Amino acid sequence: MEMLDPTMLLILGIVAFAAGFIDAVAGGGGMLTVPALLSLGLPPHLALGTNKLSATFASSTAAFTYYQKRLFTPNFWYRSFVATLIGAISGTLVINVISTAWLEKILPLIILATAIYTIFSKAPKDSHNALPPANKKVHKKQILQGLSLGFYDGAIGPGTGAFWTVSNMALYRMNILLASGVSKAMNFTSNFTSLVTFAILGHINWTLGLTMGLCLMAGAYVGAHSAIRFGAAFIRPVFVIVVSVLAIKLAYQAWF
Repeated sequence: MEMLDPTMLLILGIVAFAAGFIDAVAGGGGMLTVPALLSLGLPPHLALGTNKLSATFASSTAAFTYYQKRLFTPNFWYRSFVATLIGAISGTLVINVISTAWLEKILPLIILATAIYTIFSKAPKDSHNALPPANKKVHKKQILQGLSLGFYDGAIGPGTGAFWTVSNMALYRMNILLASGVSKAMNFTSNFTSLVTFAILGHINWTLGLTMGLCLMAGAYVGAHSAIRFGAAFIRPVFVIVVSVLAIKLAYQAWF
């Protein structure tokens, strides 16, 4: 990829800050950064790998903030950690063997489908401000959830944070803050695991990823504190509109 001009870097920085903010609040910041990277002309594998580098900054910042506020308990979720790690490695290895041409056509559709899902997904009404009871049924849920979402994040990525949050509330009847705390920790696990795998495979633009990562980190810091104070509902309309426009634009370019 040729050197980007300062204006383009500034635009990417603003997009990354917004994505970090959104990801910390509601999840799904990758639905902004991946289309932005693809719009630069990066091959899909390189865009996904570079996005993992920048996303790791945001997810680590958000996860640490939720942990500091005692909205995440690592010991309770260690099965989810292990399952997510295994799933992320598997997903990254699978996506590596898929052709670039096929990825260019399918990625916009996945991003658009994720945006549509986000529009219609609703939190359960009977959510609680407590962890679920530790039993075999919960342990099985953690393992299956970690494997499937870890695989998706390793393979594609956009929307993983939103999927974690929504599924946490549905499976464990937790309120949105506790669900977001788990979401950010698991998202960091799969991001970092996939990042290492992409790095070994050589699918990362380090300069671009680090630049966006710093902006994502700043956005995640502001977003996590805003979510803890105000909740996530206020960001959804803007989030869905922006993601839908970007996905439709990419789909049009890829298919027509």
